[in-house]
Amino acid sequence: MSWDLYVRDDEGVVQVDKHEEGGTFVLGGSKDAELNITYNYSNIFAFRTLNGKTCEDCIEWLESLIKILGTDRDEDYWESTEGNVGYCLSVILSWCQQHPKAYITIY
Repeated sequence: MSWDLYVRDDEGVVQVDKHEEGGTFVLGGSKDAELNITYNYSNIFAFRTLNGKTCEDCIEWLESLIKILGTDRDEDYWESTEGNVGYCLSVILSWCQQHPKAYITIY
């Protein structure tokens, strides 16, 4: 089980630097700001709280969460660790910084 997070503007999913992040990803990378996030992380952070928020409104909040959680990832993406969650949030933060007028949707 997982969430699908997108950063969108009025034209659709925004473009970001090529990435291969998340529970499922495009082999070779994608420039679409979309991220599949495992439900395993929900005991550390409720990702649904980002739904509908503008990127601009999330930047400071994400920065403070990342500072607390850190970004040291476990070898196992599926492990519910603070570092895995913090790293995931850092990816979202970078997209928000690139597109502050966009908004976040989660399904």
